[in-house]
Amino acid sequence: PVTPPKYNETLYPPWSHGENDPALHKGLEFTIPEVDSMPDFHGSINDPRLVIYVGGNYYFAMAPLVKAFEAEHPELRGKIFYVTIPPGLLIKAMQQGNTFTSGNMTFTAAPDVYAAGLKKVKEQIAAGKLVAPAVPYVTNDLTIMVPKGNPGHITGLADLGKPGVRLVMPNPAWEGVARQIEASLRKAGGPALETMVYGTKVKDGQTILTHIHHRQTPLFLMQGLGDAGITWKSEAIFQEQAGHPISHVDIPAQFNTTAVYGAALVKDAPHPEAGKLWLQFLRSPTALKIFERYGFKAAPANATKE
Repeated sequence: PVTPPKYNETLYPPWSHGENDPALHKGLEFTIPEVDSMPDFHGSINDPRLVIYVGGNYYFAMAPLVKAFEAEHPELRGKIFYVTIPPGLLIKAMQQGNTFTSGNMTFTAAPDVYAAGLKKVKEQIAAGKLVAPAVPYVTNDLTIMVPKGNPGHITGLADLGKPGVRLVMPNPAWEGVARQIEASLRKAGGPALETMVYGTKVKDGQTILTHIHHRQTPLFLMQGLGDAGITWKSEAIFQEQAGHPISHVDIPAQFNTTAVYGAALVKDAPHPEAGKLWLQFLRSPTALKIFERYGFKAAPANATKE
């Protein structure tokens, strides 16, 4: 008997299947996995009253955060638009007049709030792109994401340097997490491990560098293109909660690197008052409770780490 091909479209973004769109009127639903899908642009760009640029590694937490925020500020319901791509690429978009092109579509959405690693936020304040203060709100740790069952038998960071272990890693050129990853690789195996993962293996094809790791790392692992990839622990927790064939290997504290997430108002923000409300909300007990579902922890108000 002939076995018909089985297409598992649930592996492909948007993993929320449209549920993370805060727009009230959605019109024609036309989302085709792998073909027509824009999972990191959320809401309606028609007359938004709050636009948030978010370093995309907590895209999964944004929908419940926005829902809770709208409950507190019903006048903004359905009027929030947010983008969840890597923080370096968000900066590039700001340098290009807040204009994006994805596929054949080009649109402009000027941000009110920029959120990324605290260090990146402070750099942009110093550059005059954002307005002080930088607001720290949560912290996150790294983990090793692997396919379910861990077929590569990964036990720790040192294994990532072994010949034949295929990696999917964030690109240091624009993905902020790469800075913390490089630090952890040096802690676990010195400069030699960092060079092997981000130098030798990139050149020989054993390391795939991502454009957007929070989408590509789990997807490539599920497609069998890699054995492991370092991500934020929250991202692995989300994939497991979503029922995807993904697992993770914890990184011991002595090798791990913690990041502090921060946000600030954008200079000349179109909706500064709404932006300030969002910044206040990020440090609220309501927001923290949502973040904690995915392994985040509260950041102290005087946090100075990255």
